[in-house]
Amino acid sequence: MSNAAVGHGEVHRDVTGGSQRAAFFGISDGLITNVSLILGFAGAHPGAGVVRLAGIAGLVAGAFSMASGEYLSMQAQRELFERELAIERKALAEEPDLERKELIAIYRSKGIEEPLAAELADSMMRNPELALETHAREELGIDPTAVGFPVKAAVASFFTFALGAFFPLIPWLFGGGSSAVVASIIIAVVVALFVGAYLGHLASRSPTRSALRQLLVAVIAASVTYGVGHFVGAQGL
Repeated sequence: MSNAAVGHGEVHRDVTGGSQRAAFFGISDGLITNVSLILGFAGAHPGAGVVRLAGIAGLVAGAFSMASGEYLSMQAQRELFERELAIERKALAEEPDLERKELIAIYRSKGIEEPLAAELADSMMRNPELALETHAREELGIDPTAVGFPVKAAVASFFTFALGAFFPLIPWLFGGGSSAVVASIIIAVVVALFVGAYLGHLASRSPTRSALRQLLVAVIAASVTYGVGHFVGAQGL
């Protein structure tokens, strides 16, 4: 995880590339998805091999699904951003006076007096790349230096989802029955609390509150799927 010190000694984490978000979402989603799937199957009381197979299939399918979805969504977003930047770059080259006036109007809307707004706009327009970055930020809300890295995010999603999904599967690789169910639940609880607490720490929020929120979501999902599995198993469907 990279940090950057900017102005007055503040330290900010780099959260613009998308891979960090994808990583934490991946491990959380992997844990909740697979513990729910495993307990859903276990609730129907099949053989341990069936639950094991379901867990492995859930891990593999989920990891590829997460990675491909993350890649496609971020690539689409990146292409949209790049299209808008290309339009803005063309406008700066063909109609610099109009773009200058737009920039002045933006600064004026922020409460800057006309002379200073014009001076700022002139300063920005002297450097084509700085002008593009400024227009992109002010007009489009886009940071040209942080349009995301689809492949990096996809790889992070794949491995972190697989990691999260692997934890509740561990007991079923060595056993089965009620003891494996209990072990899966305990492991899922511990991991959910840890992930939630760490996310809370990164966001400068209460780690306890974040951990409990993460646990609550996992408990609800796993309980519902276990109940459905138990009902389906009892009905012999």
